[in-house]
Amino acid sequence: MTDEVRSLARLGFQELSAAAGGLWGFHRAIATRAFRASGPGALPARAIHDALASGVYSSLAGATRLIGVAADTALGRRLVEDGRALSSTPRGALVVGAVTGLIGDELERQGSDLAEPMSVRLDGRVVEPADFAAAVDAPAERLVVFAHGLMESEFAWRLGGAEPYGARLRRELGFTPVELRYNSGRHISENGRSLADLLEQLVEAWPVEVKRIVLVGHSMGGLVSRSACHQAALRGDAWVEHVRHVISLGTPHMGAPLAQGVHWASAALHALPETRPLASFLRRRSAGIRDLRHGSLVDADWLDRDPDALRAVACEEVPLLEGATHCFVAATVTPNPRHPVARLVGDFLVLEASASGRARDRRVPFEAEHGMVVGGAHHIALLNHPAVYEQLRDWLA
Repeated sequence: MTDEVRSLARLGFQELSAAAGGLWGFHRAIATRAFRASGPGALPARAIHDALASGVYSSLAGATRLIGVAADTALGRRLVEDGRALSSTPRGALVVGAVTGLIGDELERQGSDLAEPMSVRLDGRVVEPADFAAAVDAPAERLVVFAHGLMESEFAWRLGGAEPYGARLRRELGFTPVELRYNSGRHISENGRSLADLLEQLVEAWPVEVKRIVLVGHSMGGLVSRSACHQAALRGDAWVEHVRHVISLGTPHMGAPLAQGVHWASAALHALPETRPLASFLRRRSAGIRDLRHGSLVDADWLDRDPDALRAVACEEVPLLEGATHCFVAATVTPNPRHPVARLVGDFLVLEASASGRARDRRVPFEAEHGMVVGGAHHIALLNHPAVYEQLRDWLA
């Protein structure tokens, strides 16, 4: 039985225990440099210092582990029938989404309950593809599939309190909205494959013939959607033949500056013993975050490659899905997209050029008439923005 509360508590104590080791790493590196500068005469003092300090940090880590074991035992005794599914609520989903975005690939390897697999969600709960049609009102022949971004969940589409895109498209254009949740710490190509599998099952079980599928992805979700279409087309999946629009909102097709900056920072910090523990912490970032460095879509971009190599091999170019209209929405924090601040920070997380599929040496062949730039908006605002919805409706109508 899934118990996300217990898993989150267990993870918290594990991280606190590991933090003691990280602090000892900082302390030891600084002390080593100081003792070396003091010459051979400082060797006895260094031996005493290292023994005492190591014991203190080890005791701290051990005490934290013991408290964690006690807390885990207490939570295990109080297991409730629903398994404490923390992520079925907006706030719980926010916490779990943040954790999985940071280390979701590691949690998946550990078999943690927090590492949620790709799923269709309805009111926060998982609905199997075969059961989804029965759970919605009047399943239509048109499906619009929403894929959230890094550290988000399907609840993100409701930010701001306005009616979400899916509900409005159902009322105004007759689409059945399908909201996804996935572990954004996994590789984008892995999530793309999971999305392709899920949509194959969903379309096969749909009670009416599916004639039109629209994929809408925010941030990383746009990359997951493109990866799913590419892999499904290579496999010959039936569902992909019905895709008519693939729409990305603030998606870093050419990579995200923050992901690139963290990569370079971890390399620089690793060069010195004093900052190496911090570099180790940054290098724990998830595979999903690493893939955002260049917008990687396929396994070949990361298989058998050093993830910490300073200069990564160029990404494999993935063509747009034939037969579908590919649209993009970019945003800038200034009303004028050509303002120097807009060119520097974009929407705070993704630059306008990257969201539009442009880079010096790469380009996603979007058509200009299928793009939109929203001035005076930040990255998260694209999840529920009046002007963005009007553009979505126009494209789909």
